[in-house]
Amino acid sequence: MPSTSPFHSVAILGTGLIGGSFALALRKQFPDIALIGYDRSSSAEDALARGIVDRISSDIASTIQTCDLVYIALPIGATIEALPAIAAAAQPNTLVTDACSTKTSVCKAAAMHFQSAARFLGGHPMAGKEHAGIENAEAELFRGAPYALMAGESDPDPRLSKFADLLTAIGARSMWSDAETHDWAVSIVSHLPQLLAVALARVVQDETDETGLPLSLAGPGLLDTLRLAGSPYAIWRDILLTNTTNISRALDRLSQAIDYLRTNLTNKEIENEFSAANDLYKSLRKPR
Repeated sequence: MPSTSPFHSVAILGTGLIGGSFALALRKQFPDIALIGYDRSSSAEDALARGIVDRISSDIASTIQTCDLVYIALPIGATIEALPAIAAAAQPNTLVTDACSTKTSVCKAAAMHFQSAARFLGGHPMAGKEHAGIENAEAELFRGAPYALMAGESDPDPRLSKFADLLTAIGARSMWSDAETHDWAVSIVSHLPQLLAVALARVVQDETDETGLPLSLAGPGLLDTLRLAGSPYAIWRDILLTNTTNISRALDRLSQAIDYLRTNLTNKEIENEFSAANDLYKSLRKPR
């Protein structure tokens, strides 16, 4: 059922998949909330035409000047570039939060600019699709998904608890962390699976000959495994650039695991690996 929003007016900076989905989720849960969109591309006009936002603005300052929540859903580099203008234009009571996939670089940059009453809260919804764009946005994207927040749960600033309440209302699960721990964790559970899909796609492509084999024998298992291979490099470029050390370590761990499997292909040790993998898969399937 719709309820009262803890924020009255929300600026959506970046009206692609994440920003559009956040706006749709707010619109569904809080029909009276005011939503203002901004994007460098034509997606802001698309969001307005679809009724996802109430109005759009051509510059950051006029987008956020009346808002008590600013939601940045821009790429990492563009977010860091925009932070000075956002900090300068934000009202003292405003909460500014982002949805970038890495947090250390963004939070360090924000600390340099948010030194007045406006508050910055680093955030990362663990939700998305392999296809980006406002046309793929949906109100239920965040439902059931972890949503990392870069602060302590006991932080006394009431704006943080209000945002956590808003996330609960749209179905997300708040998880409190620091930026460095977050970036290590997502390198394992998000960035490594993406690169594994890219590597597997390369192997399949290189091994496929003029007859179409082995690709022509592929079943649904390969398609399921390669779902992330549909994600474009444009989304991942800044992630790779801002979390290089953690991702490199994750790739090292994967290489070690592959070497172990290779060594134990013909003995019973590999059964233990299958059993452990089965257990992990079952735990991920359980409702949280």
